[in-house]
Amino acid sequence: MTDHQKNPFFDPSTLPFGLPPFSEISEEHYVPAFERGMAEQLAETDAIAVSRERPTYRNTIVALELSGVLLGRVTSVFRNQSASHSNEVVRAIEAEIGPRLAAHADAIHLNAALYTRIRTLCEAGDELGLDAESARLLERYRLRFERNGARLPPGGRQRLRELNAEIAAASIAFEHNHVADTGAAALVLDSADDLAGLPADAVLSAGENARALGHDGKYVLSLNNCSNQPELASLHNREVRKRLLDASLGRGLVSNREVVGRLARLRAERAALLGYDSHAAYAVADQTAGTAEAVTGMVARLIPPAVANAGREAAALNAVSTTGEIEAHDWAYYAEKVRRAEYAMDTEAIRPYFELGRVLEDGVFFAAGQVYGLNFTERPDLTAYHPDVRVFEVRNADGSPLGLFLGDYYARPSKHRGAWMNALVEQSELLGRRPVVVNNLSIARPAPGQPTLLTPTQVNTLFHEFGHALHGLFSEVGHPSFSGTNVPRDFVEYPSQVNEMWALWPEVLANYAKHHETGESLPHDLVARLVAAERFGQGFRTVEHLAAVVLDWAWHSIPPDTDPGDPEVFEAEALKEAGLALHAVPPRYRSTYFAHVFAPDDYSAGYYSYMWSEVLAADTVEWFKEHGGMRRENGDTFRRELLSKGGGTDPLAAFTAFRGHAPRIGPLLARRGLDPHMQ
Repeated sequence: MTDHQKNPFFDPSTLPFGLPPFSEISEEHYVPAFERGMAEQLAETDAIAVSRERPTYRNTIVALELSGVLLGRVTSVFRNQSASHSNEVVRAIEAEIGPRLAAHADAIHLNAALYTRIRTLCEAGDELGLDAESARLLERYRLRFERNGARLPPGGRQRLRELNAEIAAASIAFEHNHVADTGAAALVLDSADDLAGLPADAVLSAGENARALGHDGKYVLSLNNCSNQPELASLHNREVRKRLLDASLGRGLVSNREVVGRLARLRAERAALLGYDSHAAYAVADQTAGTAEAVTGMVARLIPPAVANAGREAAALNAVSTTGEIEAHDWAYYAEKVRRAEYAMDTEAIRPYFELGRVLEDGVFFAAGQVYGLNFTERPDLTAYHPDVRVFEVRNADGSPLGLFLGDYYARPSKHRGAWMNALVEQSELLGRRPVVVNNLSIARPAPGQPTLLTPTQVNTLFHEFGHALHGLFSEVGHPSFSGTNVPRDFVEYPSQVNEMWALWPEVLANYAKHHETGESLPHDLVARLVAAERFGQGFRTVEHLAAVVLDWAWHSIPPDTDPGDPEVFEAEALKEAGLALHAVPPRYRSTYFAHVFAPDDYSAGYYSYMWSEVLAADTVEWFKEHGGMRRENGDTFRRELLSKGGGTDPLAAFTAFRGHAPRIGPLLARRGLDPHMQ
């Protein structure tokens, strides 16, 4: 039997749209595929570098784009498995391969002959006669190589290699610790009485979760990634609420206490080596924000009205509290009481109208059909990487094929908590590929025979993540480097946040919000109350988010050779200095479980991106409303001018051309219930 027959990664998939042959893939295939993939790409890039031919766009830049196909194939599948369906073997492979991949990238970016060819092409400029996307790609290659050390002297290059290997190893260690701690911190309860206040299906789900985790006869509340847990809004028992939040806030205080400081120091040293004052300055220089001042200016503008709004909310909660001044574990519980009293809104009472399958097909897919003309056909004949995963073929309104969409919605012990989108196959005209994308959520699995009922927040997340999927599916670029979501970090959340608008859009809501037993539509007055109640709590949500932004920025603004000290002390000082030290509103993530910024593929010095993107998204929602809302013409325009572009054009220039003006912060302030006069 040949190597090609043994390892499914060695040849392109023959399945529709290049879907990876998951039924043939096992853990033993990864390391050989990584090793061959790295060796092949190094041979390809070395051949480009030593070529005696005069550098041309085709024999240098296009050749680079065509390199590493096998490595890309195995990397996309492995990264998805490491997040979605991991185990000890996969984690060991990740720990081994991560530093080797960092060294592999260094071998390419620090190839002096290769950089010289790229720089020679850049100096030729307009003489090359390139189209706009190709000219942008050439410039991006120059920047990529320089930001990865191509201009460093030999001694600096060696230190950069060491730093990149150490950062890769430390970030993987952080992630593995975080996953283990999140699992270990799950709250185990002896009696259903401890869960008083949760709906019956959630109690059954907690019992099923306990059985799956080896705690037969008990009840287990597993933790989500963020600090506040959804059950805090419903649990009557204050002590149980406190135990749940304490378990969440305490994650990583032992395992990751030293790791976060080490990562911050290593990143600071790398930034200094590359000529930047801090890692934050290094990171933002390649984003649409451009400068640290732009980020800190936005954050400073939002903090005062957000804190004031949260203060008003706290006063309302204290007015109904029966236990004195509210603590952090009380906030969500009494916020729910205020919603019931002020808006006659009971979040649990509307969950029966939000059944997962119906929200997905009659909500998310329906909206995509109305706005963009898409059609979805389930493909049970195509095997995914886990039995939970559903596979859909996506076609345009004219019947032409677009790609595959995979939905993986349930939490499981082998899966990271949270929600995200991955591309298993990235669109590229150069490589002749159509996209295959996957959405992951972490919804608690119901007891056998019970429906999966969602909260309004989970419904919103379903629409949000599908916005990322659309960004990948609609990609129409020539070069793989620009495909889909390969855009600046502070732009990538923009399409997903725009797609959230359809979750409560009247036509869409009327189509999916039906009682799972009776088929009755969500009452119109309840819809109005739901929309109004969404405004209450924006102060809390904005403050907890901004607190996480501040922590990320503070860690990554330390100068080189600085010891940030104990993470808890560092956090307290950073939040106090920013004016965000609200004892009842913990940051959305504390440092020791802030996977966004300390795990691999990170948002380090980039968590501000969500708020930055929301400025664009809120403005775009206004554009849709100004142009008649849910109309195909609007969807076609948005798709053509923004979603299809990937990274092939300057994103802010594309936004400005689409919107007719530069981004404005006013719509964001309005949607978050902040003072519009703060503009």
